[in-house]
Amino acid sequence: MLGGGFVKGDAVLVVGTAGTGKTVLGLQYLVNGVNRFNENGMFVTFEELPEQLYRDALNFGWNLRRLESENKLRVVCTSPDLLLEQSGDAHLLDEPIRQIKPERIVVDSLSQLEMHSVGDFRKQTYSLIRYFKTKKLSSMLTWEAHDLAGGNVLTETGLSFLADSVIPLRYVEIDSAIHKALTVLKLRGSDHDKRLREFEITSEGIKVANPFRGFEGIITGSPRKASTGKRAS
Repeated sequence: MLGGGFVKGDAVLVVGTAGTGKTVLGLQYLVNGVNRFNENGMFVTFEELPEQLYRDALNFGWNLRRLESENKLRVVCTSPDLLLEQSGDAHLLDEPIRQIKPERIVVDSLSQLEMHSVGDFRKQTYSLIRYFKTKKLSSMLTWEAHDLAGGNVLTETGLSFLADSVIPLRYVEIDSAIHKALTVLKLRGSDHDKRLREFEITSEGIKVANPFRGFEGIITGSPRKASTGKRAS
């Protein structure tokens, strides 16, 4: 779908409602970076007790503590206030970046940052993304949308302009069953796949399946069977 993958050094915005798999995708992005490309990673979370993160990752076979002990991954549990705060040229993440020299970073999530933001949140997010780029980090940032299925989940953020790539995750109802769908809405510098594809959260992480066929209006959350274009005789 990406034509080979995200561009190195780009900022990716993953948007979706609760339970669509944003955190799983972020962890999978980091673990794949370590295991398949020898790229260290950092996961920034605002949970007070990230024990659930370690436990949930084990369900997919991802031992985050082991990767941390090998200095291939770092889980940074902090407050949104501290991440947004800068003292002169110093930044909260300077030291852990120096320690493990990551090439990938995930921030989960920008929604929590916004709740603690004072001032222009878009400007603060821009500064954060620029910071990642100066450190030569490929970044993935998650955003929790409020609507369950329909509507444009990006209009409320105003952040899609700042990101190099935008990946919406959403629920859709087809034949009285709930499915998960994703698409590559934006990917700078690439002629990416424009189709919507179904995906599942499996024991090995997110698995992308075939494009939805025979339906239209999926991106709105209200799919309907596509018209055949034939007229009744």
